[in-house]
Amino acid sequence: MNKTIMKNPATNEILGECDTNSVDDLKQMISNARKTQIEWQKMSVRERTKKVLNIRKYLVNNSEKIAEIISKDNGKTKIDALATEVLPAAMAISYYCKNAEYFLRDEFLSAGNIFLLNKRSKIVRVPFGVVGIISPWNYPFAIPFSEVIMALLAGNAVILKVASETQLVGQEIKNAVESANLPDGIFNYINLPGKIAGNALLENGIDKLFFTGSVAVGKYLMKKASETLTPLVLELGGNDPMIVCEDADPYRAAMGAIWAGFQNAGQSCGGVERIYVHEKIYDLFMSILKSKIEKLKIGYGENYNNDIGCMTTKNQVDTVKIHIEDALNKGALLFAQSSQVEKGEQFLPAMVFTNVNHDMLLMKDETFGPVVGVMKFSNYEEAINLANDSYLGLTASVWTKSKKRGEKIARQLKAGAVTINDHLMSHGLAETPWGGFKQSGIGRTHGKLGFDEMTQPQVIVHDILPFVKKDLWWHPFNKNLYMGLKGLLDLLYSYSITLKIKGIKSLIKILPRIFREE
Repeated sequence: MNKTIMKNPATNEILGECDTNSVDDLKQMISNARKTQIEWQKMSVRERTKKVLNIRKYLVNNSEKIAEIISKDNGKTKIDALATEVLPAAMAISYYCKNAEYFLRDEFLSAGNIFLLNKRSKIVRVPFGVVGIISPWNYPFAIPFSEVIMALLAGNAVILKVASETQLVGQEIKNAVESANLPDGIFNYINLPGKIAGNALLENGIDKLFFTGSVAVGKYLMKKASETLTPLVLELGGNDPMIVCEDADPYRAAMGAIWAGFQNAGQSCGGVERIYVHEKIYDLFMSILKSKIEKLKIGYGENYNNDIGCMTTKNQVDTVKIHIEDALNKGALLFAQSSQVEKGEQFLPAMVFTNVNHDMLLMKDETFGPVVGVMKFSNYEEAINLANDSYLGLTASVWTKSKKRGEKIARQLKAGAVTINDHLMSHGLAETPWGGFKQSGIGRTHGKLGFDEMTQPQVIVHDILPFVKKDLWWHPFNKNLYMGLKGLLDLLYSYSITLKIKGIKSLIKILPRIFREE
């Protein structure tokens, strides 16, 4: 069996190796999962919740170990790992276990018409069966963890494939889930290269696929899924704008820009990449931003004072450098950058560029690195148009002391999540749905909407008058039936009193037929 070598991207240290699975392994996993899922689905939601909740014990008892593994495997700081991955995962499992029964309860529907009151309907939630989850390397623990928990609670079996670059974290998710002693085959961990895994999952009968990654791969998977009409949820990244209004707190806005723009070395699909600042606050905001950026410490290791870690992959470093070179060639100016940067090819300084425009890759594509561009605006229509000038629409933010202004601008932004006076944190709120507009994806994860994605709605209709011989519109047909049904239509919706009265008479003539055998 082939091996996957796991390396620390900051130090190039070999962390270990793990088996690389085959497509045949995946086929067997899906087959076993399908058998186990049938019994798992039959359990009550309360029983499933009780079992799944045991996973939280593992997270709490091993939080420091998990944070260290994430840091070594991904290159982010341990504080980042704890604050943005381990803690949100624990919060998420608590939230979903608490609300699973509510999310999965039968929903009784009000009758749509008084003449059909005997038809009582309800919606029940049915698990898909075997759910595939393909997750990325930037938040290798938190992103797949919530989806795994929701899928299991909803009654599905899970096949999890994490990024090849973060297999050590994937193994730790496996340890956490398996600590709960769930039924054999209900959770499965597969290590396959990305494209092979995507094809194999869709070709071997999974019932739904959840994918987080690039737009290009998302489009490929959507095309592939169309061959079998396999439903999927795609979260495909962003190029997120931040609008700083004239009445914003400049200090909070600048600190928020640093957090959302440079946390995780800028490798956040919902992070700030474009900043638009009102001309009246521009100079003060930029002065604060510059002073704080220059003090950031870029490094790795046991030093808890490091603010930002390294880039996770060499390919992403190359992409960032291409965007920077393109911007400089088109007239951008380097306004500020961090001065303390650890040596190593995957460590980049935090950088702020001005004199940018939307012809630059930096402003029109997802850079996914520790780089932001800043533009000045004079009116809010201009700011909104700039913010919406992107083929992506994952998240956005508005910074203002006016709740009314913030809400008004937020409602005009084409993004799946908009925060006011904050950014890059709604993913950590288990109750809020996560997903974007435009090419940022399809469907939602997190919250009730995300939980709903784990099930199919099935409507069940009861007729509460089983002693009636037939419905009004059943066979045999005749002219009286036609006139009676036309009378019902007039009675319900005609504006003419005369027609309503005629309708009642025609309807009364045919009502006895529902009690007769003929």
